[in-house]
Amino acid sequence: MNYNHCFDELHEECGVLGIYGVRDASRQAFLALQALQHRGQQACGIAVYGHDGAIRIHKGEGLVKDVFSETALVGLPGDILIGHVRYPTTEVGGMENIQPFRMSCRAGCFALAHNGNIVNADSIKGRLETLGHLFHSTSDSELFAHLIGEQKTGDWITRIMAAANQLDGAFSTVLLADGVLYACRDKYGFRPLSIGRLGSGYVVASETCALDALKAEFLRDVEPGELICIGPDGLKSFCHSQCPGRRMCSMEYIYFARPDSIIEGCGVHIFRKRTGKLLYEEHPVPADIVISVPESSMSAAIGYAEAARLPLEMGLLKNMYVARTFIQPAQSMRDIGVKMKLSPVRSIVKGKRIAVIDDSIVRGTTSRQIVKMLRDAGATEVHMLIASPKYAWPCFYGIDTGTKEQLIGSDHSEEEICRYIGADSLHYLSEQALFKASGRSGLCTACFSGNYPTDLYNGA
Repeated sequence: MNYNHCFDELHEECGVLGIYGVRDASRQAFLALQALQHRGQQACGIAVYGHDGAIRIHKGEGLVKDVFSETALVGLPGDILIGHVRYPTTEVGGMENIQPFRMSCRAGCFALAHNGNIVNADSIKGRLETLGHLFHSTSDSELFAHLIGEQKTGDWITRIMAAANQLDGAFSTVLLADGVLYACRDKYGFRPLSIGRLGSGYVVASETCALDALKAEFLRDVEPGELICIGPDGLKSFCHSQCPGRRMCSMEYIYFARPDSIIEGCGVHIFRKRTGKLLYEEHPVPADIVISVPESSMSAAIGYAEAARLPLEMGLLKNMYVARTFIQPAQSMRDIGVKMKLSPVRSIVKGKRIAVIDDSIVRGTTSRQIVKMLRDAGATEVHMLIASPKYAWPCFYGIDTGTKEQLIGSDHSEEEICRYIGADSLHYLSEQALFKASGRSGLCTACFSGNYPTDLYNGA
C-alpha cells in the first residue's frame, strides 16, 4: 500500500449496501448511501439487478447527491441491488477503482463491492497473475472477484465460500448474482455489517444508521465468518470460515461510525460517552470548561463534562462547508486547512482553563494548531485529553494511516507529544478503559498496542 501522502486524520476505506425485494430500490439506495457518506466521499456507485436479468451500474467520483441525479435513478429499475461509497486507502483513484465491479465467469455475470483490506492480497494476486489473470484495478475487491471466478465448478455459494476462505484480513462484502443478494464478513469481524427488514424485503449495510434512514427494522449483525444468501426462499446462513474470536476495529467505535449507529449491540454514542467519563476518572484536570474537537469527539466530551461537573461549551466552531478531509502535500497548506475548518469562539475561551477532548492524535499537526488557536483566542490553559489510547502503529485492515515513522505516537512519549503540540498537559485513555467502555474484550487494538490479529504478509 502507498502511504506517501501527508495526513493528520484517520480515514475509513468504504461503506457497503445491499437491498433485496424492495420497490424502487435505487431511490432507497440513494438515501442509505447518503447515510453512509461519512465512510467515503471520494466516489460511489450502485449495481442493480433488472427485471430482464441484466446488471446495470451507475457510478462516479464525488458525493452521492452529485453522482446520482433523478435521471440516473430512473435508469436503474429493479428491486435488488448493491451499493458502495469509497474513500481510497491509497492515492490511486480513477473510474477503474470505483465500485461496485461487474464481472463475468463460468457461472455468469455478477457484481461485487467490499469494505476492508486484504493483508495477503499481494501473494494471491501474484499467484493469479502467474496463471494469466489480468487485473483492471488496484482494489482488493477485484481480487475477491477473480477468486470467485477461478472456481471451476460449484454454485455461487460454493464459489463465494471458497474465495472467502483464501482471504486473510478485513472484508465486509456484498455480491449480486442471478437475482440473489449475498453478503459475507471476514472471520475476525473487523468491519461492521448489519441486516434489516424493510417490508417484505431486506437491507444489508455497513452501519445501522443506513437502516434507520430507510426505516428498516434491524434484525441482527452478519456474524464473523458468515455468508448470508437472500433470495426467493428468504434468508439463509452459511459459515465460510471458522471464527477465531471477534476483533471488531476499536476505531469504528471511537471515530468512524456515526454516533446513532449500533455496532454489535453497542451504541456508538453510548460507547463514546462512557470513554469520556472514564477519561475523567483517569485524568481529571484543572479546567473551567470542557470543549470538543468537532465532531466525532462530542459524545466523549459530554461524558467528560458530566463526570467533571463542568460546563460543556462550543469553544471550537467547525465550518460545515469545508470537506471532512483536507490532504495537502505541504505543511503550510495543512496548517491553512486546519484554520479553514476550525475556528475558536473567542467569547467562550478567553480567560478560561480549557479541557479539550479529541478522539485521537495521528501526526499531531491538527492538535498543535488547535492549541495555538485557543491560546491566541485568550485561553489561559489548554489541557488535551484523548478519548483513546496513544495511536502508535499503522493499520492494515482498511484504515488509511501512514507508516510507523509517520505516526507521532510511535516513537514519542506523552511528554514529548505534549511539548510538540504546546499543551499544558496531555492525557490518553487507557486500553483497559477502552474495553470497559465497550463492555467486551473482542476488539482489535493493533493501532494502539501493535498486537495484530493476523499475519502481516510480505512485511505489510
